[in-house]
Amino acid sequence: MREYRPPTEPFLSVVYTDESLLVLDKPSGLLSVPGRDPAHRDSLASRAQQRYPGALIVHRLDMDTSGLVIMARSPEAHRQLSAQFRNRAIEKVYCAKVWGELVDDSGEINLPLICDWPNRPRQKVDFELGKPSVTRWEKISSAGGISLVRLMPVTGRSHQLRVHLQAIGHPILGDPFYAHPQALAAAPRLLLYATELAFAHPETGEWMQFSSPPDQVLFS
Repeated sequence: MREYRPPTEPFLSVVYTDESLLVLDKPSGLLSVPGRDPAHRDSLASRAQQRYPGALIVHRLDMDTSGLVIMARSPEAHRQLSAQFRNRAIEKVYCAKVWGELVDDSGEINLPLICDWPNRPRQKVDFELGKPSVTRWEKISSAGGISLVRLMPVTGRSHQLRVHLQAIGHPILGDPFYAHPQALAAAPRLLLYATELAFAHPETGEWMQFSSPPDQVLFS
């Protein structure tokens, strides 16, 4: 197991806040919520709660994934936002750098996923028992055996983007779980970033849109 050494600068990057919600920018290497091990107590949620008591996690990003995360600031806002995630009313866009040059300009990956229990937290494709999982993608650029892509998950399964890209032969660079040795060595960390979020405000119903530019490493 890797040593947990979450980044501390910045300690908490707040993109937006009001009385109902927070939008935060999570760095790679920081857990979304505390782990069971006391060494894993530091997390995005616990940091946010130090500054905004009562803040509630609505959804998570993998520890290695960076980007935008929503938290609720009241039980009612949490209920409303959670319902939007459950009903797939939240629009999410990710950017990733993947191994290989994609031939098509866009496509859809429709492969059912299930937890690979002997190797958890890894997930796997399972056509018999897996849950329906759909990812849409668009190629931004391809060169030098690497592609930059936009990813639009329709469903929100654990590790969905990582497993789907690996399954079609284009693992995300730096992925410690799913990349083959060459793709793993091609980046210092997982090159997956949650760059856009859009949803209805839990109190007013106003359509809220947020974007954060991907880490520079994605474009270098």
